[in-house]
Amino acid sequence: MTAALRPNISACPACDAAPAAEALAEQAMQEEARIALSVPTVHCAACISTVETALAAHPGVHSARVNLTLKRASVEADAEVTAEVLATVLEKVGYEAHELDAGTLSATQNDKAGRDLLMRLAVAGFASMNVMLLSVSVWSGAEAATRDMFHWISAAIALPTIAFSGKPFFVHAWSALKHKRLNMDVPIVLAIVLAVATSLWETTLSGEHAYFDAALTLVFFLLAGRYLDHRTRAVARSAAEELAALEVPRAVRVVDGQDETVAVKELAVGDLVRVKPGGRMPVDGEIVEGRSELDRSLLTGETLPVFAEPGQAVSAGEVNLTGPLMIRATAVGEQTSLHRMADLVAVAESGRSNYTSLADKAAKLYAPGVHILSALSFLGWYLFTFDLRTALNIAAAVLIITCPCALGLAVPAVTTAASGRLFRKGMLIKHSTALERLAQVDTVVFDKTGTLTAGAPELINLETLEEKDLSVALALSMTSAHPLSTAITKAAQASGVRPARVSEIEEVPGYGTQGKLDGMLVRLGRPAWVGAKAGAQTAAFLSVGEETPVGFYFVDTLREGAEACVDALQDAGKEVILMSGDATGAVENLANRLGIAKWVAEALPEDKAKRVQTLAKEGCHVLMVGDGLNDTAALASAHVSISPASALDAARVASDIVLLGGDLSPIPNALDVAKSAIKRIRENFRIATVYNIVAVPLAVAGLATPLIAALAMSTSSITVSLNALRLRG
Repeated sequence: MTAALRPNISACPACDAAPAAEALAEQAMQEEARIALSVPTVHCAACISTVETALAAHPGVHSARVNLTLKRASVEADAEVTAEVLATVLEKVGYEAHELDAGTLSATQNDKAGRDLLMRLAVAGFASMNVMLLSVSVWSGAEAATRDMFHWISAAIALPTIAFSGKPFFVHAWSALKHKRLNMDVPIVLAIVLAVATSLWETTLSGEHAYFDAALTLVFFLLAGRYLDHRTRAVARSAAEELAALEVPRAVRVVDGQDETVAVKELAVGDLVRVKPGGRMPVDGEIVEGRSELDRSLLTGETLPVFAEPGQAVSAGEVNLTGPLMIRATAVGEQTSLHRMADLVAVAESGRSNYTSLADKAAKLYAPGVHILSALSFLGWYLFTFDLRTALNIAAAVLIITCPCALGLAVPAVTTAASGRLFRKGMLIKHSTALERLAQVDTVVFDKTGTLTAGAPELINLETLEEKDLSVALALSMTSAHPLSTAITKAAQASGVRPARVSEIEEVPGYGTQGKLDGMLVRLGRPAWVGAKAGAQTAAFLSVGEETPVGFYFVDTLREGAEACVDALQDAGKEVILMSGDATGAVENLANRLGIAKWVAEALPEDKAKRVQTLAKEGCHVLMVGDGLNDTAALASAHVSISPASALDAARVASDIVLLGGDLSPIPNALDVAKSAIKRIRENFRIATVYNIVAVPLAVAGLATPLIAALAMSTSSITVSLNALRLRG
């Protein structure tokens, strides 16, 4: 009984402290928020420093890191710090930011497959160097016991290395054979297995020739190509995942007049949701309270904010600009328009994967041809000599000397050279077959806002405005973040105008800005609000007391190189089409400015994708150029696609090529480079064919020693690479 009542004393004070420390750590983790932000406009080291410094300086932020490749910021902060607040912080230093669902993106953070390939590549490289050194000694004249010793050491290194490093090829070859088809991995695996088997047999019989070095080197170079291909695919993450991550992870639900923050997945149809100014719509719904303006540019491409009032429908992903709104949910989760767009992109991406590359077409011819040739060599020599050892050695030599080194390099060598040339011109090739598809383009479809135009309005009647009107307008516009107000502020300040002394300035959500000047009411905003008549052209009006309202007229600024790009494409015989979700008048005006005969206005995301697919069914090879969420399905549906670096992550990921600068003029040149690249690829296939025509008779005749095989493979590979380098000029 006494022992039972005795206190439990630990021999180690740290053991007593551990549970408490774990509890505190768990509590701290719960109190810490991890926020992922898409920051699409970062492009250099200075941007990274600015963003990280601005975020770290905000109270409650513990750490902030920017990934330039993903254009994404990861923030660890106190639980009360929200993504909306951090987005506002970044907007103040000039960077657009959108919250991402960190859970949706977690799969892209852990690249186990890439690390696995890299580890196998390192092991194969280390082993092949050591075996090659041993082979040089054999080639130099080592004989009898010395030669056998070098062969056995090579075998001891090669066997476990090939078993470990060659696993990806064995797995893919077995998968193809199970489905009764051939791919490039089948002859590779057969060559490796036969090379190792015959080399072991020759070593046990004290033979002169062993191919351990050839088998290891083949594994090493093919793993290098496989890893580079994997890295390209890893950077080009799924656009559907990126779209899904843009869905707002949390929302403010109103229950019995009280606000509560909940996960979006907990919302149901009929719930009331409050969306603050600057917030993104978490659901599809109908406005039941409040007036504001909505930024639909990412979804529909509309240049200007849209007036929002009770009874109006809203879609997930739209941004509330000026006033708080109460929304009654009509669609949540997978039923929202944003999620349906993600599904549309996923379907389009899977359709594009049906494209058969030139390398795949070559493999379909190459694999059975090599197998038949090797089998005939074995059969012929066995019938001629009745010597199984000789026949098997020659069959293995045929497989090794016809190994797909030159054929495997034919495409990657050219695409690497062409990609480097285009990169220097400001274009980043993301997809392995993008150049092949780009060379076939005969129709180019452009989005409007953010692609052919900069997406920012420009004041065009500055010279006709009186200074006193500009002064009052400047005073009102300086307090507003509305795109038209920003344009007025920029133009007025550039002309040296000083703001008038307007007092009691306030922004009226959905209408404009008003204040008092010498006791008179002054307003800057929508035509109907200030007593003016609206016209077809984009405009804001200023009213001063009872005076006639003064119009401020705007036009969307053209992106640099837009005119030159369109002219060059039309001169090259390409059909150019303008397709936008913007209003008819704005699209028609831009089409006339650029001389584009075919244009489509007020196109929904589904409409854009369907029109691109219709063009494809008519036999057109479509290049789609776009930058917004409303373009992602069309970008994924097109034969090949381009997006600017300033585009939203989802659009940039859905595209095959990223335009790194703001200038569109490199696009026509990219089409020319792509045609040259395809020409070089076909030349490389011819070089590989000539190499096989010369080398195969040597192997069939029994003259292909390991030294001859190594020299032949090296010569063909170097020739193919040098031909590809001609593209760099």
